[in-house]
Amino acid sequence: MPQFLNSRDADFDVRFTALLGMKREDSPDVDEIVAGIIADVRARGDAAVLELTARFDRLELTAQTMRFTPAEIDGIAATVPAAERDALELAADRIRAYHVRQMPENELWTDPDGATLGWRWTAVQAAGLYVPGGLASYPSSVLMNAVPAKVAGVKRLAITVPTPDGVVNPAVLLAAKIAGVDEVYRIGGAQAVAALAYGTGSIAPVDKITGPGNAFVAAAKRRVFGKVGIDMIAGPSEILVIADADNDPDFIALDLMSQAEHDESAQSILITDDDAFGRKVADAVAARLETLERRAIAGASWRDFGAVITVRDLDEAAALADRIAPEHLELCVADPEALSEKISNAGALFLGGFTPEAVGDYVGGPNHVLPTARSARFSSGLSVLDFMKRTTIARMTPAALKAIGPAAETLAKSESLEAHGLSVRVRLDKLNEG
Repeated sequence: MPQFLNSRDADFDVRFTALLGMKREDSPDVDEIVAGIIADVRARGDAAVLELTARFDRLELTAQTMRFTPAEIDGIAATVPAAERDALELAADRIRAYHVRQMPENELWTDPDGATLGWRWTAVQAAGLYVPGGLASYPSSVLMNAVPAKVAGVKRLAITVPTPDGVVNPAVLLAAKIAGVDEVYRIGGAQAVAALAYGTGSIAPVDKITGPGNAFVAAAKRRVFGKVGIDMIAGPSEILVIADADNDPDFIALDLMSQAEHDESAQSILITDDDAFGRKVADAVAARLETLERRAIAGASWRDFGAVITVRDLDEAAALADRIAPEHLELCVADPEALSEKISNAGALFLGGFTPEAVGDYVGGPNHVLPTARSARFSSGLSVLDFMKRTTIARMTPAALKAIGPAAETLAKSESLEAHGLSVRVRLDKLNEG
């Protein structure tokens, strides 16, 4: 059974704080192992990657067979059923249309002192996308990472996807093809992250790495950050649903289970202003757990980390939502837009009873790569901006330098940086000579 909390109870704040502080994932100390893998790949390149792939994925490769050939991709992708192909193409079109609107504009203007100022945006030259293999192999995540990268203008996009025992997910390769991925490598783990970051004989290094993975992949991304950019360190999935009594309990139950079935460490929380409705949803969850294919996973998640919270009113619900800062937030209330205005911390908002989070995972348009573990307090979901960088622009006319240069010189002197001040002063003296 999940936890049942009521904001009217005397111990509510203590229990709610404990709920927020629950450790939801087993994070073994893998950093030392990962450090060794990265050092090995840096030192031996392809040879290290091939040995590690044979050890962990039971797959013997050569430097020539690490990368899928275009013919292999075409052949494997062709086996995807037509309905799935159509769904992936629809998803890609919607994701692309949404992310095109995120493209930032360059700016250039002249200020009152005559200085020309501005900025321009450019894409990173090369990006690497890590795609998990096995049970966690999701073609939708390929689209969510690769499409924004291509919209941003990334010239070279490489994917690493482990294929344990040589087993390939055809839909992943089809998604890569649809998204315009340039290179696909059948490797995974920390060694794939290291290969993308530092390069090997067969894999050229990239500038940024995105995509989810296990504890080893997360540790590798932490270690290579600085050499390359990364998107985020993603934790277990989570959903918060704020719902009033004017909802079908089974709808809400399934929304909660849509995240619980991801991982035993996932978290699903319902906040409602009607205690009886909350109990009905819990009963509906129990009924669904009798039949769901992934009931063992979803049931463990709901039992260990699930919660039903009853509040006095929706204003209180909004305040609690900001403290939770969920990855996904559904607002199944009469006026979701008004309630959303009271909430600042959420990775993604889903407004109204007919906007299940699951639509956002696939075909809604916004990105499903979102901040977890309360990091929505300070970070955002993946966007085209993750694959772009801003360069500032400044040009001083002689008049502009005369106007603002003396202040720069003064500040340089105050910081005891003589050459800084002199680099301005020599120009001012030259202008004054004229």
